[in-house]
Amino acid sequence: MRIVVSGTHASGKSTLISDFAAAHPEHLVLPDPFEDLIDDRFDELDANLFARQLEIAARRLAEFPAGSEVIAERGPLDFLAYLHALEALRRPGRSRAAIERGAALTRQAAEQIDLVALVPLAYRDQIAVGEDEDLELRDAMDEALLDLAAEPEFVGRRVVELAGDRVERLARLEEAAVRYSTLDQLP
Repeated sequence: MRIVVSGTHASGKSTLISDFAAAHPEHLVLPDPFEDLIDDRFDELDANLFARQLEIAARRLAEFPAGSEVIAERGPLDFLAYLHALEALRRPGRSRAAIERGAALTRQAAEQIDLVALVPLAYRDQIAVGEDEDLELRDAMDEALLDLAAEPEFVGRRVVELAGDRVERLARLEEAAVRYSTLDQLP
C-alpha cells in the first residue's frame, strides 16, 4: 500500500510516520521532499520552491508499483496547497502558472496513491511550534489542503482525516491501512 501523510508544517506528520514505521517495518519511508533540496539554495518560501517539491513528490510515487509498501511524508497535494496558500496570502513569489502546472501533476499522481492520511491542524493537539515557523502560511496551507482534499481528482478515492493525540492518530492510520488493503484484495 502506498500511503501519503499530508499536512502543513508542524502538524505531526513526522511523528506519525515514525510511529507507523516502528510498528510496520515492512514499509519504506519516503522523507519530506524538502530533504532532496538540502544542497540547493533558497532564500524564501516561494512558488518555485514548492513547485520543485511537488515534482519530487510526484516522481518518487511513480517509482513504486501498486502493492508496494511505502509511506511518504507529503505528496503533491501538500505542495499544491502551499501554492494556493501563497496565492491566498498574496505573497511575493506566488505563481498562478505554478498552481496550474501543479494541479495537473497532482491529478496524475493521485493515481499512484492508495491512501492519503490528512493530518490537519487541531489546536487541541498542542503541537509545539517554533518561533521560526511561518504561522500565517501554516494556517493558510492547512485551509487550502482541506479544501483540495475534498476534490477526488486530487486525492483519489481513499482519504482519512487523522486527529487526536499521537496514539489515536496512529490507531486510525493503521485501521484505514488495513481496511483499504483488504478492499484491494477482494475480487
